[in-house]
Amino acid sequence: MKAITFDQFGPAEVLTLTEVAEPVLRPQDLLVRTRAAGVNRADLTHRRGGYGRPDFGDSTLMGLEIAGDVIAVGAEVSGYKVGDRVMGIVGGGAYAEVARIDYRMAMPIPGSLNYVQAAAITEVFVTANEALVNLGKLQAGETVLIHAGAGGVGGAAVQLAHAIGATVITTAQASAHQLVRRMGADYVIDYVHEDFATVVDSLTEKRGVDLILDFIGAPYFERNVNALNFGGRLVQIGIMGGIENAKIPLDRLLYRHLQIFGTVMKSRSQEVKHAMSQRFRERWLSEFGKEGLAPIIDSVYPLAEAAAAHQRMEEGLNVGKIVLTA
Repeated sequence: MKAITFDQFGPAEVLTLTEVAEPVLRPQDLLVRTRAAGVNRADLTHRRGGYGRPDFGDSTLMGLEIAGDVIAVGAEVSGYKVGDRVMGIVGGGAYAEVARIDYRMAMPIPGSLNYVQAAAITEVFVTANEALVNLGKLQAGETVLIHAGAGGVGGAAVQLAHAIGATVITTAQASAHQLVRRMGADYVIDYVHEDFATVVDSLTEKRGVDLILDFIGAPYFERNVNALNFGGRLVQIGIMGGIENAKIPLDRLLYRHLQIFGTVMKSRSQEVKHAMSQRFRERWLSEFGKEGLAPIIDSVYPLAEAAAAHQRMEEGLNVGKIVLTA
């Protein structure tokens, strides 16, 4: 089969389309003819050498989410058959014509969605649900601040928070404000020209928000803590802005009874990943369709042009998900 590989770590140009052996079917696997694969920031880290030469459990190849057709079923699999359309998070191997997925991580593709849309759902929406609902305990009537609302996980979180019935504040560059409002944001902060903490103070009459989802890290950390209401929760999903000189106002943490969580899906055990996927599937999968939740697609590239897809993400040009088609 054809797959994206690279001989050395480096810039996007190291990615090449080559011939490799198809994955071997294991008892709890589905083999899937990949029709589309989502591009994630973890793929950039993989390419640069941030994980070394990892075996994420399913493959040493790059790529973490797929959509396609089942072509073979392991002996211990239940609930799936050859020909089913499925999507899900894989432990590597998405950047290939055939991938294998633990059947407990797979989900049926809703009938109204195509493969490109399906490939843009699981990584971002499962992560968003985990942060908002399982850890953040967001409830209807609460107020949430979601940073990077035009990004993959951020955009998914905006949609889910709106569906829950929360008041949604998000940060995004000015060119994406119209999009994030369509996704369900009530207020949008231009992080380039506005200080989000000052705007949150104004919007909440200095009470603060009940929940914050943050991808940035140290540059936002102190302001995030100061922007929380009594009993507020901060869920740290990423550290795109680095970790150096992160300051925490301990008095605010103590006297406002705040909670801080961190979550990274990649480093969790397979059993935890199964549970995360199941929680998302049970609560939200039926909500995807013409009138419900929908992935935001930025651009689509053929598998052979994975380097161009990576370049677009690295330059911060995407608003929504970048998807490869195989």
